[in-house]
Amino acid sequence: MEYHRTKDILSVKKILGHKSIQNTLVYIDLESNLFTRSNEEFTVKVASNTEEACKLIEVGFEYGTGAYNDGGKIFRIRK
Repeated sequence: MEYHRTKDILSVKKILGHKSIQNTLVYIDLESNLFTRSNEEFTVKVASNTEEACKLIEVGFEYGTGAYNDGGKIFRIRK
């Protein structure tokens, strides 16, 4: 997270207490994979009640947001 915020690998190396920059690079690669997905596409569904929400979770959807004024909750799954 620190590298994502600062883009300063030496600062991250110091914070993590690594003696070798190679150890820090492992985390930088992880950060790159987590934050540089450019073409993420999702299928989105709205659950109006607990039963619908449970069914979406059971098939792999993840909770996206809180309730809206109409009572719906948004769930998403990667395409």
